[in-house]
Amino acid sequence: MKHRRITKRSTAIAGAGIAALVATGLSLSSASASQTPSPEALSVASAQKLASTLTSDLGDQAAGSYYDAKAKRLVVNVLDEAAAGKVRAEGAEAKVVQHSLAELNSARATLKEEATIPGTSWSVDPKLNKVVVTADSTVEGAKLAKLTKVVEGLGGKAAVERISGELTPLIAGGDAIWGSGSRCSLGFNVVKGGEPYFITAGHCGNAVSSWSDSQGGGEIGSTVESSFPGNDYALVEYTSSIAHPSEVNLYNGSAQSISSAGDATVGQSVQRSGSTTQVHDGEVTGLDETVNYQEGSVEGLIKTTVCAEPGDSGGALFSGSTALGLTSGGSGDCSSGGTTYFQPVPEVLQAYGVEIG
Repeated sequence: MKHRRITKRSTAIAGAGIAALVATGLSLSSASASQTPSPEALSVASAQKLASTLTSDLGDQAAGSYYDAKAKRLVVNVLDEAAAGKVRAEGAEAKVVQHSLAELNSARATLKEEATIPGTSWSVDPKLNKVVVTADSTVEGAKLAKLTKVVEGLGGKAAVERISGELTPLIAGGDAIWGSGSRCSLGFNVVKGGEPYFITAGHCGNAVSSWSDSQGGGEIGSTVESSFPGNDYALVEYTSSIAHPSEVNLYNGSAQSISSAGDATVGQSVQRSGSTTQVHDGEVTGLDETVNYQEGSVEGLIKTTVCAEPGDSGGALFSGSTALGLTSGGSGDCSSGGTTYFQPVPEVLQAYGVEIG
């Protein structure tokens, strides 16, 4: 096997009355603006940390957040101006919205109970302050009518978007791994008890017990555990003494070193590596996504604009040296674009008691 490259989801105006403002030639609006802190430029990691702190401090007044990659700002949704002031004081941009997270989560619960239809998915979109419900081309007729009725019943808390193609697991997704007539992609190399393993998609692990690095080749690893649907991850133990560095194949003669696992953030720029379409980039558009495949529902996925195709399943989603997800499924292709979902890596590491290595 070649060198293993792929590795293991009301600012107050102090000391001045209106008369004083007029005397100095200032207006109320300009005086207020001059005292409103400007949002700070933040890295993704700093934005994640600040978002966690503000969410905890604001409690029920926090209504989600996302990262503005272009401006390098954290945007925090809040329900009133008092909470907005607290957000601005901490260096983030505040956006007053209509719906609380409790209301949006209640809408998600209604969708799960009344509209779990194959070919659909949903998650809270903090940029829109709605639950965005995705429906693929198979959702038509009575199924579409049912979905539309449920969404309309949720008022302005949800909206439907249509996508071309069909939501499917992408089994055929870095380096290629083969078994039982199926091809997937290795996700990330991990270590457990000092022994080498790798993680990939659960729908791949369900289909294959013995893995090779070439079609019809000798075994390099065997599936130890696999979970799909519900989740979409599997653990494979290496059974041959081959190199297993903690890195992702970039398909240009180089590799990206992977040193840790982390949580994705809405608005974050990411890359995916897979054996069918190699390396592509895009943006995280949703978290905690519920995807209703024909085979069953998977919850807690990362939604992105990154394209993928059959065979990319299990492949690595990453940002710099941080492992984020394993390719699960989606729709579209890398010619016309598409939507792809990923199983978050931190959940996998916790479930199997393994670590990046």
